[in-house]
Amino acid sequence: MGKIFCLMGKSSTGKDTIYQELLKKEDLHLHQIVSYTTRPIRANETDGVEYHFCTKERKEELLAQGNVIEIRSYETVHGIWDYFTVADDQIRLEQKDYLIIGTLESYCKIRDYFGREKVIPVYIEVEDGTRLMRAVERERRQSQPKYRELCRRFLADDEDFSEEKLREAEIEQRFVNENLEDTLERISSYIKEQL
Repeated sequence: MGKIFCLMGKSSTGKDTIYQELLKKEDLHLHQIVSYTTRPIRANETDGVEYHFCTKERKEELLAQGNVIEIRSYETVHGIWDYFTVADDQIRLEQKDYLIIGTLESYCKIRDYFGREKVIPVYIEVEDGTRLMRAVERERRQSQPKYRELCRRFLADDEDFSEEKLREAEIEQRFVNENLEDTLERISSYIKEQL
């Protein structure tokens, strides 16, 4: 029976890079679950790779069909952006193991949907000052930087990933991402232990 490894952490902890590198590791045999979002696509993103970018109307259709496992809505400086996981043809736990990027809230809902024994948390940490510098550099590369949204997201992370919430979700294993290669090696070893 397959497992879902849920990669999560505050913004700018390197989740996207770690996610891509773990998917490349042939010895892990992980397949991606691509989440859905109504937020606008960023420069250098591809629909169906980082997210399935969709309209609010498409989101409503999926909700009406009962296919949404979990959904998170964020009031941003640009309006409401939704992020959600859909029970669609890409998830076949009887055949494969998966990797998904999510929030603490999404991890809990996916875990409750599929069962604790099938959903494994992988929590990434980085010192706040380093995270902020990374976030500003990434935003600066956008064709229309959204610094206000960056600040909102950075501050919201403190509440979304508070120590209390991490304890409630029973997140015990943590990976500090100071050196990417070392972090990848530690996470890869951890995933192999769980398979």
